[in-house]
Amino acid sequence: MNFSFGHFPLDLIVLGLVAVFLVLRLRSILGRRVGAEPAPRPMAPPPMAANVVEQKPEPPPPSITYDIPTPDTRVGQVLARIATLQPGFTPQEFAKGTEAAFRQIVGAYAAGDLNVLRQRLTAATFTAFEAAIQSRQQAGEVLRSEIRDITDIAIIGADIDETAGPSPVARIEVRIVSDQISLTVDSNGQPVAGVDAVTEFSDLWTFERLLGVNTDGSGWRLGASRSA
Repeated sequence: MNFSFGHFPLDLIVLGLVAVFLVLRLRSILGRRVGAEPAPRPMAPPPMAANVVEQKPEPPPPSITYDIPTPDTRVGQVLARIATLQPGFTPQEFAKGTEAAFRQIVGAYAAGDLNVLRQRLTAATFTAFEAAIQSRQQAGEVLRSEIRDITDIAIIGADIDETAGPSPVARIEVRIVSDQISLTVDSNGQPVAGVDAVTEFSDLWTFERLLGVNTDGSGWRLGASRSA
């Protein structure tokens, strides 16, 4: 038997060994994975940023200036006398309370709320307000009133009437400066009085009360009102 390698295809043997090696290598790698490969999960697109509209902050309402007479003035001395006759009274607290009363009375008059007005007005002033409201309603008119700002509250007068009865009556006059929309329209919506625009008003209101009396209904009430 001839064992000569002269004509044996050595190159085929080498290629075969390489192929066997590659198959075994792939099998060893692929054999480690058990089960089906999970499908690739699609990546969600990043959320779109919402369009943010920057709004300019509204300017704060102007602060109210309270003008209180000094103790060395005549009005200041009357206010000090009121404080001795009415426990708990201070000109500063009275001025601040005037703001709330002004807003409430103006709103009640525009709405025709007689119950509120009866509590906040003296009897004579209530009668005048009631007549004006009834006249407005009979004519089919509507008052549109809106207080935008109150800029100044000043105590400009004060007196005490100690001859009116068993309890002295105190009166304090206040000037109130405000920015308002006040417009009266008829049944057809046509303007009758006022303007549909912010207008500055200056009013003189006189509040009064019985001193030393703390029963219901004895607080400060509007006794008179007029334009400054």
